Amino acid sequence: MAIGRKAAIAIIALVLTLSGLITVTPAQAANEVSRGEFVKHLVTSMELELGDGSTIAFKDVDKKLAPYVEAAYNLKLISGKTATTFGPNEKITREQGFAVAARAIESEKEYSTSLLTKFKDNRYLSRSLLGNLSEAVGVGLLFGYKDGTVKPSKGIAPGEMRAIVQRLLKEYKTVKGKDVSLRILGTSDLHTNFVNYDYYQDKESNALGLAKTGVLIEAARAENPNAMLFDNGDLIQGTPFGGYKVTVDRLEDGELHPAYAALESLDFDASTLGNHEFNFGLDYLDEALDDAPFPVLNANVYDAKTKKNRFTPYTIIDKEVVDGKGKKHTIQVGVIGVVAPHIMKWDRANLEGKVIAEDAVASVKKFLPEVEKAGADVVVVLSHSGMGDETYEVGEEDITYQLSSIKGIDAIITGHNHDVFPGSYGELKNVDQEQGTINGTPIVMPGKFGSHLGVIDLKLAPKGKEWEVVSEKAELRAIDTKTNVVAEQVIEAVKETHEATIEYVRSPVGETTAPITSYFSLVTDDPSIQIVNNAQKWYVEQKVAGTENANLPILSAAAPFKAGGRNGAEYYTDIKTGQIAIKNVADLYVFDNTVFTLKLTGADLKEWLEMSAGQFQQVNPAATGEQKLINDEYRTYNFDVIDGVTYEIDVTQPAKYNAEGAVANASANRIKNLSFDGKAVDPAQEFLVVTNNYRASGNFPGVRNATEKMDYAYENRQVIMDYMVEVGTIDPSADSNWSFSPVAGNLNLTFETSPKAQQLIPADSGITYIGAGANGFAKYGIDLK
Repeated sequence: MAIGRKAAIAIIALVLTLSGLITVTPAQAANEVSRGEFVKHLVTSMELELGDGSTIAFKDVDKKLAPYVEAAYNLKLISGKTATTFGPNEKITREQGFAVAARAIESEKEYSTSLLTKFKDNRYLSRSLLGNLSEAVGVGLLFGYKDGTVKPSKGIAPGEMRAIVQRLLKEYKTVKGKDVSLRILGTSDLHTNFVNYDYYQDKESNALGLAKTGVLIEAARAENPNAMLFDNGDLIQGTPFGGYKVTVDRLEDGELHPAYAALESLDFDASTLGNHEFNFGLDYLDEALDDAPFPVLNANVYDAKTKKNRFTPYTIIDKEVVDGKGKKHTIQVGVIGVVAPHIMKWDRANLEGKVIAEDAVASVKKFLPEVEKAGADVVVVLSHSGMGDETYEVGEEDITYQLSSIKGIDAIITGHNHDVFPGSYGELKNVDQEQGTINGTPIVMPGKFGSHLGVIDLKLAPKGKEWEVVSEKAELRAIDTKTNVVAEQVIEAVKETHEATIEYVRSPVGETTAPITSYFSLVTDDPSIQIVNNAQKWYVEQKVAGTENANLPILSAAAPFKAGGRNGAEYYTDIKTGQIAIKNVADLYVFDNTVFTLKLTGADLKEWLEMSAGQFQQVNPAATGEQKLINDEYRTYNFDVIDGVTYEIDVTQPAKYNAEGAVANASANRIKNLSFDGKAVDPAQEFLVVTNNYRASGNFPGVRNATEKMDYAYENRQVIMDYMVEVGTIDPSADSNWSFSPVAGNLNLTFETSPKAQQLIPADSGITYIGAGANGFAKYGIDLK
């Protein structure tokens, strides 16, 4: 039955009054309407059935008003200011009223915020409301006063409210009562950051942790109880917390992995596998999944022998929701999960011969019809594969952009890139940052370590016995980094492992006579890498003694894992002089890799270094303007420094290989004067190079030509600990086995690292501090003469 004008006015009035945006003082003036008055007016006008008010948790609502608030709350037209307060006596301001009224308009057109510049007091408008207020102006809802102002903080009188609503109802439709607002919430790349605690720094950190994200999750659910929550993988690896559960307190049969206990504490509906879920091998992963309290999905990894799905490819969840009239429905939500197929390279030692990984796009297309046939009204894809771009190749690592064009997918939660969307990727085609859509599909990429919560709002309309999505919007919500407010249930769920991990990382293993940092690890031979290389070489020398490879030269390769970049200006190794604990070793070597040794030739060694030299931009020696030395798109963990040989890097040459290891400039020759034992390296000479399972299983030039690969199944991090225990006291100095080739001219080369580094500039390095940079970094110069 159609709602009359009186009821419609009441609906808009309620929405205006009950916006969560209200932050003003209680309404006391007779010409200002309150939240409670609108609730009662709405419920009465709509002739809704009243309960006894006992189901609401608001402690500031009296018994007379409670049934009306309860009825409106069940319709999802209102929400509280907090879980227990409603604020029934508070007023609504003009900007809040017009903003919320604009949301009731079903308009597909976008309006520029430049429309607001005509108001003299536009600088007082709340930034979070600018989009809605622009629409209010664009559709003819908001005109302002004759003096050219809008008076955003002024209260709304009853007569003014009726004028606003009448103006709106004259030409535009309100939200249909039978529609359902479904909210999809998502996390990704938590990497065992559950507590707001940095194990590497051994201190509380409010910049990370699912316990922080949990506060946002609870708030988002309070706004819309029709909410579902998903995790996008890279869950069980990443900090000493994950390493502790693998090496010290190994998961037992029947034990719930604390990572899944953390998610269970927040009532996650499903998860998918990230690439780092495979780091510890399939047996460990199977044990972790065995007791998972919700579906953990993957559609593109198959058993190598049976060719059947190795994991559950998708699930159908029956979700009970309430429509705009308070009526309950069951909507079926299909969820498909995929991972980057490059796991076969990154963890080949764990996976080769056991599983195969198919193209992620093809796998989603394969199962989508099956999910739809099973009755899914809404399809959500959990894509642990980065964003990618318009160009697509089968087997590609990052394919979320391609998924966004597939008809039938209603929402995507992605990750893997440790980036944010909406926010980044504005250069791609058909990206709407305001709506959070790509090719019309709502997408969230919620950062890393719990930094953001992804929120996708879908409006569903009934279509016969089915439902269809009629509008969508995606956004990110950043955690509160200023306070220590957390979701306590997460802390409690992982308390035992968290406390044991802290004790574990504080265990002493040695001492250092000087600070060990990675601030300059991209521009000069660095102690933080030297220690790793020394330890790896020491370990393998013992392993090859007495074998057929005992007489081969042993080299060692390591990269600066913590060197800023996409992980921020605080992401550096910083170990103080004195005692070294396990937490410091984890600071030196972030990843849970295992030791591999490769046998290869001098020619292969040079190609490996040519690939690593892609870390740098090509420098124009004739230019006098500022030139950036570091290639920000190149991952620092791919900048391998190979110790045991000496060499120079000529940055006036172009990079020979691109980031994928494909030849970009065949004639390029960045690696100069490559020598071993004081002599030029013979291209045919054989070497043993110590590295890790990630590099050994990858597609690096030179590496892929190895004639023999030896897997020691021993963690690189443990090797460093063993080495420190053996040596006792460490002198953290690099041997300067690599440097830049001298470049003549008045070059102005710059790079960025932490502001803290200005007090630690190495002597005779040619490095100078310039000043503050962007995003918390500082700018430095370097002289290559």
